[in-house]
Amino acid sequence: MTSAVTSSPRPTALITGASRGLGAAIAREFGATHDLLLGARSADALSAIGKDLPDATKWPVELTDYAAVAEATAPIRRLDLLVHNAGVADLDTIAESSPDQWRNTLEANVIAVVELTRLLLPALRAAEGHVVLINSGAGLRANPGWASYAASKFALRAFADALRLEEPTLRVTSIFPGRIATDMQRTITEGEGHTYDPDNFMRPESIALSIRSAVDTPGDVHPTELILRPAPKPTK
Repeated sequence: MTSAVTSSPRPTALITGASRGLGAAIAREFGATHDLLLGARSADALSAIGKDLPDATKWPVELTDYAAVAEATAPIRRLDLLVHNAGVADLDTIAESSPDQWRNTLEANVIAVVELTRLLLPALRAAEGHVVLINSGAGLRANPGWASYAASKFALRAFADALRLEEPTLRVTSIFPGRIATDMQRTITEGEGHTYDPDNFMRPESIALSIRSAVDTPGDVHPTELILRPAPKPTK
């Protein structure tokens, strides 16, 4: 087991949604410095990133199964870094959306985050740890067709703000990235009727490096929010 359960000179990080995309990039970024717990819905989903990070511990759990989450978090006694990356983006207009869509989005993007954090508070307090919440530009501005997703991300920001005030020994950082070149972005872009070109979006590795910068900020500074947008492309 990693230092989440036993003692280790290295800090421990739990990254949810670590199987691919941004989560995998974050895992690779911290793999050299942290003992990793890689979260995903199943162990099979973690097979690819597990090959890249053979020393990491797979942490397969469905985050909306709260009994399973309680069981999986019970052995964790100390946690230096918790990165909430897992989430869903089920987009539709208000007129075409359903109660189940809203319920599932809020469940995955807010309630599961709150419960995982709550269960890990003793471990985070023991390490005076850092909680990083991957939010979205939609957490700052709601656009047409994004109501349920934006509502979940606005709520996530409120949760981060409250957690920061209630737990003064922890650092809590909300990350607000623009569009990132991931499989989720491919689905969104094609659903909007556009052709997906990863070169039009930010690289997951660049976002992961920015998260590293926030985590490595000296202890006398609290990086509360980080807004990331694509750099302008040079004109020909």
